[in-house]
Amino acid sequence: MFSAPFEYHTPATLQEAVQLLGKYGDEGKVVTGGMSLIPLMKLRLARPAHLVDLRRLADLKGVKEAGGKIVIGARTTHAELESNALLKSKCPLIPQTAAQIGDQQVRNRGTIGGSLIHADPGADLPAAMIALDAELTLQGKASRTIKAKDFFVDALTSAAKSDEILVSISVPVTSANTAYVKLGQQASGFALVGAAVALDMKGKTVNSARVGLTGICAKAFRAGSVEAALAGKTLDAKTIQAAADAVVMDVKHALEDPLNGSGEYRTAAAKAIVARAIQAAAG
Repeated sequence: MFSAPFEYHTPATLQEAVQLLGKYGDEGKVVTGGMSLIPLMKLRLARPAHLVDLRRLADLKGVKEAGGKIVIGARTTHAELESNALLKSKCPLIPQTAAQIGDQQVRNRGTIGGSLIHADPGADLPAAMIALDAELTLQGKASRTIKAKDFFVDALTSAAKSDEILVSISVPVTSANTAYVKLGQQASGFALVGAAVALDMKGKTVNSARVGLTGICAKAFRAGSVEAALAGKTLDAKTIQAAADAVVMDVKHALEDPLNGSGEYRTAAAKAIVARAIQAAAG
């Protein structure tokens, strides 16, 4: 199917891109890799009259270390996240997660910014961003930074305004005790349940834990009950499973989808997926 007609813009600067979005309001949409927006347009589920393509904005691409944090440009592709040496050594959860997104073609085209703005309930990266306490920087008439836990509002809805562009994501340097594990829908690869875990450990004891979940509810969220059940504990099979079982206290209004999994199924599966993620993170 073909999309509805639209005008195509390729601004040379971030300021020009923001001005175009301000001018066209809800009729304008940003496109980077197009892995989320273009299929919706072809199905006529999205009908923007103006597409603002950021491909000429080189400053929005790449990974660097600054001020003790890792800063990722919003136009950085999933494949670049997966292979980036700096991320592998100083924030391995992101490459671990990016490697499980879609197929190679999707990873080559899709971008971290596009995925986060799209806020799909089954997307993988939101769980990792929440587990990392990431900060997302948006540029509109003014610049603002928002925590990942506040960025995902509802299904396909983020906190970004129609005239704002996600320009970068900042994450802390972390240990190697991280993992992302998911139960994926067989055809699409989207997460029915996805768990991102980051552990701060001393030996086999967990000093603190951060756990982000995706796929279960309408938006990604942090599993505070699981984190509390892990803090201060020495990990063994019993402790891990008890912490994973606590996830049921964090699940509110699980998605009901008779084709891909009921809320009851997703919640039950979450116990197993969270346990596997904790095990993998603990090494």
